[in-house]
Amino acid sequence: MFKGSIVALITPFKNGSIDEKSLKNLIEFHIKNDTDAIVVAGTTGESATLTFSEHEDLIRLAVEFADRRIPIIAGTGANATHEAVAMTKFAEKIGADASLQIVPYYNKPTQEGIYQHFKAIAEETNIPLILYNIPSRTGVDMLPETFARLFADYPNIIGLKEATGNTARVSEIISLTNPDVLILSGDDALTVPMMSIGAKGVISVANNIIPKEIAKMCNYALEGNFEEAQKIHNYYWKLFKVLFIETNPIPIKTAAYLLGLIEDKELRLPLYHMNQKNEEKLKEVLKEYGLIN
Repeated sequence: MFKGSIVALITPFKNGSIDEKSLKNLIEFHIKNDTDAIVVAGTTGESATLTFSEHEDLIRLAVEFADRRIPIIAGTGANATHEAVAMTKFAEKIGADASLQIVPYYNKPTQEGIYQHFKAIAEETNIPLILYNIPSRTGVDMLPETFARLFADYPNIIGLKEATGNTARVSEIISLTNPDVLILSGDDALTVPMMSIGAKGVISVANNIIPKEIAKMCNYALEGNFEEAQKIHNYYWKLFKVLFIETNPIPIKTAAYLLGLIEDKELRLPLYHMNQKNEEKLKEVLKEYGLIN
């Protein structure tokens, strides 16, 4: 259910609020363009700057707009365990299909602290949980042994979004669990390498603007046709790279606006609009791929 090409959806804002019309259009866009599932209120969705009520509204709206036509994975992690539990309970109650749970950030918990954090969430909810390890954002690395322990102890912990940038982690995790464990790449540039050794897909930033292409790439990889998957990976390498020329989601949100997918490229401070030179580089790459004129 959660394999293949999963979009880390941007959150459209307009006049300081969630742009519900653009959000609905984005979800329809992904349903029509072969995306396998949608993550809302993740890092790319600017979860850190949403108010609690906006966070709930975003998940509720996504579930409503999707109307069971595509799985909705709700970002409900937090650096306070009680907040993560409360938000995950809300997502479960209103019908989200799964929850994405980031490793607690800023606090820099120990491995035992990480285990106890996810243990608490798993014990108080029944929704499938996909853990999210991204040390560059959180300041702490959940080690494979900690994930393997959680995976063994709690059936509702079903997988991991792995964003350490270390492809060897896939092999390490499989060796500690089993070959069928759900591992998802957290980096477009590493999707094919990670899938070649056992990952099952990607939670993708680039999918926001090239969903059909990312879906094809993942489908080829899942079929074991890595020659074709590599062709797509190599072709879009420049795009994968330029989408991280500044902090995510600044470039992808700008790109989505340039493609006409959202009405406004509004970001929440402290995120700020792109440096002009970087925006020109982004436009050049988008033109090169024929995505804009």
